[in-house]
Amino acid sequence: MTHSSTADAAPKSVQRWSAADYAKNGRFVQEMAGAVFAMLAPKHGERILDLGCGDGTLTAEIKAAGADVLGVDLSDELLAVARMKGLTVRKMDGHELDFVHEFDAVFSNAALHWMRAPERVIAGVARALKPRGRFVGELGGHGNVAALATAMRAVNKTRRGDPALVTPWFFPTVEEYSRLLTRGGFTVQEIVLVSRPTPLKTGIEGWLKTFGRSFFDQFPEPERTAALNEAIELVRPSLCDSRGAWTADHVRLRFSAERSA
Repeated sequence: MTHSSTADAAPKSVQRWSAADYAKNGRFVQEMAGAVFAMLAPKHGERILDLGCGDGTLTAEIKAAGADVLGVDLSDELLAVARMKGLTVRKMDGHELDFVHEFDAVFSNAALHWMRAPERVIAGVARALKPRGRFVGELGGHGNVAALATAMRAVNKTRRGDPALVTPWFFPTVEEYSRLLTRGGFTVQEIVLVSRPTPLKTGIEGWLKTFGRSFFDQFPEPERTAALNEAIELVRPSLCDSRGAWTADHVRLRFSAERSA
């Protein structure tokens, strides 16, 4: 998979979100977050930052555990849904966290791989945490959505699309992310790469329209639909079984780290 640069300037986010599409096609993000949520183990009275909170589904679970939680995200549409749930959220770029020693824990699920300058993100998390605060998260790991990403690259090359819109993710190895955390002032307590094939209840078209929205939106109709159908046919042999059931080739990197005193 293509890794991002860790240069000082954070790459601009190109992904756009539809709250309706995310609720319909991306619900597995929360449904399969049990392991990383258990790793966080939020406690009553803790101050916790949910980094990349999206529509606030897991933010609400942190709040239900008795923690004082703040969610941050860049999507106005997803944040609006979170606010309707009575959650405290703020629009903020994960590369530009401005908190200082405020949180007992920073939690992130399925968001860090959209933040393509990880050194800046980790530095902001370290600054936001109290001494010995914990950073717990899960993101796409090395090899995540390999078939899907390869199909999108092939479609982009054939149709002469914008290379910046192809696979705009950071999918690190265990060694790479461990090194980034250590250099950022953390002690890694647990980190693992997990193969997690994910059944797609709404099919591969829904996944591509939701998580590859900005890529396909670069093409005008009817080319957009043709590009989408081309990507679907490219991944059909590897991701669709004989019954027509689709599975995304997800690989997750799950970790827990402690900020230095």
